[in-house]
Amino acid sequence: MRRVAPGVAAAVCVGLAALTGCGNDAGAATTPVAASTPSAPADVAAPAAAGGLAGLAVVPGGFLKGDPAEPAQVSGPFSRQSFVDTLSASPAEDLALLLNAGCKEGYQTFRLSPDRHKRVTVQLFKAASKAKADDLLKGFWAQEEHTKPFAVKNLPGALTDARTEVAGVTGQIEAIAEASIAVGGMVAEVTVSQTGTLEKPPVPDTKLAGTMIRLQQVRLTTKAG
Repeated sequence: MRRVAPGVAAAVCVGLAALTGCGNDAGAATTPVAASTPSAPADVAAPAAAGGLAGLAVVPGGFLKGDPAEPAQVSGPFSRQSFVDTLSASPAEDLALLLNAGCKEGYQTFRLSPDRHKRVTVQLFKAASKAKADDLLKGFWAQEEHTKPFAVKNLPGALTDARTEVAGVTGQIEAIAEASIAVGGMVAEVTVSQTGTLEKPPVPDTKLAGTMIRLQQVRLTTKAG
């Protein structure tokens, strides 16, 4: 998944707020998935109340909405241009891919685990056709190096990767598990990340990422039409 580029993070909230109101999110509820704190408060949005792409996005039960004051934690729809301007780390490449795919809109959800250690981001992209969605999926995935795929039960076609890397803060390590699929004319990308230290390095949560992408595949298959 293309994370927010360092120089444009402050603009994310502005770009999405113009479309949705910063921090609002009506993502569809899912069967609760593993959370860091079992007693976490429920965070469930009624699927019937969510229209458009918002009704197609899955969110982990028991996780919390992001802080609207943090631009990278905003949830809501985006246009092709607002994605390129505010969410893309590779604007020129992403714009070319989105134009080729006939993608004019998408949707992002962001969630935090109750202990605020894990971050779950889901991005949906609506392409002009199934073939275009397949091309977009492959184009996005090819932008980064992926060397450690993991298996997702009952979803062998998912593109997956688990890695650790040095975070922006000195002495911190980030563990990332990501998975992407194309279903019909839709592309879905799930990223689960958490930070730790060199002394206590985190492990990519492939179980949570796998659960999320599998639930996302089911929702797109049953609701996208």
